[in-house]
Amino acid sequence: MNHFIDVILPIPLEKLFTYSITEAESKFLKVGMRVSVPFGKTKIYTGLVGKIHNEAPLVYDAKEIHQILDDAPIVTKTQLELRYWIAKYYMCTVGEAMRAALPNAFILESETLISRNLNMTVDEADLKDDEFLVFEALQHQSSLKIQDVSNIPDKKNVLPVIKRLIEKEVILLQEEIYEKYKPKYVRYVKLQEAYASEQGLQQLLKALSRAEKQRQVVMTLFSISAKTKKPVKVKELIEQSGSSSAIVKTLIDKDILEEYHIQTDRVQYDGAENEASKKLNDHQIEALQQIKDTFKTQNVTLLHGITSSGKTEVYVKLIEEVLSEGRQVLYLLPEIALTTQLVTRLQNYFGEQVAVFHSKYSAHERVEVYNQVLHDSAKARIVLGARSSIFLPFQDLGLIIVDEEHEQSFKQFDPAPRYHARDTAIVLAHLHNAKTLLGSATPSLESYYNAKEDKYGFVEINKRYNNVQLPEIELVDLVEKQKKS
Repeated sequence: MNHFIDVILPIPLEKLFTYSITEAESKFLKVGMRVSVPFGKTKIYTGLVGKIHNEAPLVYDAKEIHQILDDAPIVTKTQLELRYWIAKYYMCTVGEAMRAALPNAFILESETLISRNLNMTVDEADLKDDEFLVFEALQHQSSLKIQDVSNIPDKKNVLPVIKRLIEKEVILLQEEIYEKYKPKYVRYVKLQEAYASEQGLQQLLKALSRAEKQRQVVMTLFSISAKTKKPVKVKELIEQSGSSSAIVKTLIDKDILEEYHIQTDRVQYDGAENEASKKLNDHQIEALQQIKDTFKTQNVTLLHGITSSGKTEVYVKLIEEVLSEGRQVLYLLPEIALTTQLVTRLQNYFGEQVAVFHSKYSAHERVEVYNQVLHDSAKARIVLGARSSIFLPFQDLGLIIVDEEHEQSFKQFDPAPRYHARDTAIVLAHLHNAKTLLGSATPSLESYYNAKEDKYGFVEINKRYNNVQLPEIELVDLVEKQKKS
């Protein structure tokens, strides 16, 4: 029996493409895994397995896949359902939705390489000047990227040169795939086993009596280890001992210190102990209870809270309840509102359970947050992020909060998919059987209309926290004012 997979490619084409796989690969592969596949004559793309089946394509012969890139799915079933909905509702392709949803580091890059044809004897006299320059460069390097070749003959368009060299069988084209994400490893050191005991340490210090700087490094390492009971970073050891990396390297070369590396997250929480959330006032308590009541009959509730009414504290109480049920929370904000103050505030309440996801993060940081959410890590129980956070691989989402829901920056304009994060969040919550809370001091017309039509629940807080007075508002007729001036 023949085995096939339908692959979602990150390109704006409507249909999925079918590829041939072996029986062993069919047993290993799962929907949501990445595979690299040949496309066209030379290109290789990273795609997602969308379906595993036994039906051969009718109009073309299925090519074999290039390689399997994952041990387990990196995209959940719910994520795929959301992408299909986005493609249909916002009139784009599933491939475009895939490109928007995955961190760039997950979409491997196919780059064309050229290399010498070692089976061909080349007569240099047959080569033109620009051809010879490329040939000569390949004498020193086994392969070159086409973009690097463009710098050799000092010509913007090197494709004609490469085409002639291919026709003369001087060079070969090949496609290579590069994994863009690289884990971050931190360098640590420890004393070799022979010096770990008290007697061994004394003998070592005696042997280093004439090497004062090396002796100081060893004593500092022992002091840090005794105090913290944790692995010691090389950087920390150098700073506290007042030494240099050269001295540490000398101790490693002498087999006094042993170096090792530990993979670590790029984004870490280094805050203090968690604070207790603030006590709510009567207006907030009433609003919180009303939200819970509306959630009994509605999946979406609009919270209309005037400026400084304390909506965030109400959110915090709801988050606490969802976390106690063991479920995840997505807290969506417009990019402009993702301030350090708010992040710090939430981290003070919930500690390292808060993961932040926005455009200022590097590709590596995005991958790490993505993986934490995918594996339901304790470091990503709450995701605080901008609109692209809706694409994260939540396992058991219990609540989505869309704060400042009226903001236009929740709408993606270019490129496709041109989705609205608020509306997509409501669909995402539905897929997870979760609730959505929309918050704003100035609700959008569509949300306010839906609330008035009883499609959404509706709750108001019309008093400022601590009953602070609202500023006076004066209406000015600009036409009259202009005439008087």
